[in-house]
Amino acid sequence: MALIDNGIYVTGQRTSSPQSLDETYQQLRECAGMAWIGLYRPDAGEIRSVADEFSLHPLAVEDALKGHQRAKLERFGDTLFVVLRPAWYLDAEERVEFGEVNVFIGPGFVVTVRHAEKPDLANVRRRMEENPALLALGPEAVLHAVLDEVVDAYAPVVAGLENDIDEIENQLFGGDPSVSRRIYQLLSEVIDFQRATRPLRGMLEGLLRGSEKYQVDVELQRSFRDVLDHVLRVTEQADSFRALLENALTVHATLVTQQQNDEMRRISEAGLAQNEETRRLSEVSLAQNEEVKKISSWAAILFAPTLVGTIYGMNFDYMPELHWEFGYPVAVAAMALMGFGLWGIFKRRKWL
Repeated sequence: MALIDNGIYVTGQRTSSPQSLDETYQQLRECAGMAWIGLYRPDAGEIRSVADEFSLHPLAVEDALKGHQRAKLERFGDTLFVVLRPAWYLDAEERVEFGEVNVFIGPGFVVTVRHAEKPDLANVRRRMEENPALLALGPEAVLHAVLDEVVDAYAPVVAGLENDIDEIENQLFGGDPSVSRRIYQLLSEVIDFQRATRPLRGMLEGLLRGSEKYQVDVELQRSFRDVLDHVLRVTEQADSFRALLENALTVHATLVTQQQNDEMRRISEAGLAQNEETRRLSEVSLAQNEEVKKISSWAAILFAPTLVGTIYGMNFDYMPELHWEFGYPVAVAAMALMGFGLWGIFKRRKWL
């Protein structure tokens, strides 16, 4: 059963606790009081039962059935439909969780519809019942109490996000490679938090503008202004968190780019040093080749006369040139001619 708590109030005092919606409707018709019906994840039949009894607008009923609505306030005749996005911080997981509360208020009735376990509206009801004078101010007083509960619950969320952002700053300049993912996660949570809190300013200002027309008690108007002040502080903090995280992303991108540039510079310098060493080795190799060419050339030049001398130095009896009158000058001339010829060839090829 989605009916969590159900009460009939007369002049701020609880007179009965009906056990069913039909019983609530019957008792409310018999007295000039106010019904406060608390529902938790109701089905379509229960919502439509309430809608038929209190003539709720079909569009508001459809939103309450679907859930997952943005925070908003809409007036349909003398009925107000309010969607609130409560939030709470999960310390163990270091993340923000969001819920949804729908509130219908009209002449003589308040219907609260929760789509999440939090906030615990039983605490709100208990505090209101302890102050009959405030509860006697009617449905607007209950709406204020629910708003105040939701807005006050934002304070731990702000503290949790602030602590996470402080940790991000330490990680950012500590060289943690996973910091970018954490920044994106936090930024997403802050944006969701802004979506939950930003509309509240316009909602409360709208309530205050219509307070005279709908004869809202002066003290209750002051209470709504107090909630508005809290909302303004929360939204300003959320805006500053978003700016800090966006700046952190910029700084992180700058640091990553700088690291990449430093690495590229280091690689480039290493490459230049390697190229210089290669060039030096190439020059040494070329110089050695030139020296080998010169040595080989002179060795070839000296080899020619050595060859002739070796042939004529052999002790054979039958060598006609040995007894020839021109044998010696011809041999010397041949050796000189071969040497100068080879020198000329090597010189032309720039080996010498």
